[in-house]
Amino acid sequence: MNEADALDIMQYAVWTVLVAAAPVVLVAMVVGIGIALVQALTQIQEITLTFVPKIVAIMLVVALSGPFVGSQISAFANVIFERVEHGF
Repeated sequence: MNEADALDIMQYAVWTVLVAAAPVVLVAMVVGIGIALVQALTQIQEITLTFVPKIVAIMLVVALSGPFVGSQISAFANVIFERVEHGF
C-alpha cells in the first residue's frame, strides 16, 4: 500500500462519516434553531425545553435513516475488505 491508497481510504472514510452523520446533525440543527426562535419570540428561557424535542427528533431520524446509514457503512466495509483481499 502506498500513500495514494492510504489517502484514498481516508478520504472515503471521512466521506462515509459525513454522509452517515448528516441526517442526524441536520435535524438536530433545524430543531435547535426552531426552538431557539420560539424561545426568543416567547421569551421563555428554559434550558431544559430544548432537550426533549431534540431527543425525540433525533430518535425518529435515527430510526428512519438507519437503513441508509447501515448501507453507507456496509459499502465502506465492502470496499475495504475487497482492497484487503486483492492486496491493495
